[in-house]
Amino acid sequence: MQNLLFIVLGLSLLIAGGNWLLKAAVGLSLRLNIPKIVIGMTVVSFATSAPELIVSIQAALDGFPDLALGNVVGSNIANLGLVLAVTVLLGSIDVRKSFYTTDWPAMMVASFLFFGFIYFDGELQQYEGVIMVIALFLFLVYLLRFQKQAVVDEAPEDDVLLPLYKTVLFLGIGGTSLWGGSELLINGAVGMATIYGVSERVIGITVVSIGTSIPELAASVIAVIKKEKAISLGNLIGSNIFNLLAVLGITSIITPVRVMDEGLLSSDIFWMLGISFLVLPLVFIPKGLRLGWRDGIVLLVVYATFIYLTIS
Repeated sequence: MQNLLFIVLGLSLLIAGGNWLLKAAVGLSLRLNIPKIVIGMTVVSFATSAPELIVSIQAALDGFPDLALGNVVGSNIANLGLVLAVTVLLGSIDVRKSFYTTDWPAMMVASFLFFGFIYFDGELQQYEGVIMVIALFLFLVYLLRFQKQAVVDEAPEDDVLLPLYKTVLFLGIGGTSLWGGSELLINGAVGMATIYGVSERVIGITVVSIGTSIPELAASVIAVIKKEKAISLGNLIGSNIFNLLAVLGITSIITPVRVMDEGLLSSDIFWMLGISFLVLPLVFIPKGLRLGWRDGIVLLVVYATFIYLTIS
């Protein structure tokens, strides 16, 4: 009963937090005259990736490295297979050239960097974590200096410039609500999962990763409803980059992270690379530079298959 209460309270906080964070993101975009997709890939992504960072560091320090790794790998799969799928089922997203020239390639580079560091020796060393964090810093510098709008803004005339104190307030309250809501959701979900005796890796790759992806889902769905699709797509691509370079980078700097369950290297990491790559052809097929409901169904089917095979 307590676990169920945690899940309900967590979801409520996440929905409210997503709304506040979106208001702050739009306010920042207008005030700084920065494309919304950049705000989505930086400010919103960092806030919605905070649960993954906290969970992964705590799990690694507590001696559960597979929970830390499974959380990030599973979260990246969930961000695209579940969150992006639900987002485009609610409304199609028209993208521009910079999506496939900058944003998607950056996500793939981060994915392959992580793959190269972990696949051959099964461990993320401290120096590798330093390289990942430096790579993230360089990417952010590039974004802030050169990134153009990658998604068509449907209703720019509806944007409201908030007072600075309100933007900061919404940012703080929204980020805190997402963090608190995800903590409650994770505690409830892990509590329910452990009752059924599920392994650490499977809990990390499914229950915990979905739980820590709920902030992205809340922020993205609310962004689509409010016609802020640039923030929605930027949040998801940015979150995947943050998860790999910041979350695992910082975690491995604090303490090296070793793979305990080989299933992560023989299966999960390839699912992550596969679904990350899949987004690019979906952007062009069946209609160029658009993600629509058909793409959402494809992503959901892929994600459901991954979950089924992981659990079975």
